[in-house]
Amino acid sequence: QVQLVESGGGSVQAGGSLRLSCAASGRTFSNYAMGWFRQAPGKERAFVATISGASITTYYADSVKGRFTISRDNAQKTLYLQMNSLKPEDTAVYYCAASRFLVRARDEYDYWGQGTQVTVSS
Repeated sequence: QVQLVESGGGSVQAGGSLRLSCAASGRTFSNYAMGWFRQAPGKERAFVATISGASITTYYADSVKGRFTISRDNAQKTLYLQMNSLKPEDTAVYYCAASRFLVRARDEYDYWGQGTQVTVSS
């Protein structure tokens, strides 16, 4: 069982940066691939980035590649998403999630946080 709590969301102007954190509970954090998803109003929850348990492999959505960086600290049981050069279209609720597999598919993630709002103004 893994419980996830996101933090770090907020409001920022276009071109700015934010760093999201996701604190995990449970003893097996390093056994899970971790991912970030986002959901804008009226849209489905979409894949943003994922990272393997040992941080060896990462994947990004094309829309965030080169601007966002996913990372994790297994000793601290924390997942991060550094978001730079933010755009208004990045506005969404951001969720962290845990999966047994390094995948992009939302349905393959077993545990989810409650989400944190990111708002980017132009």
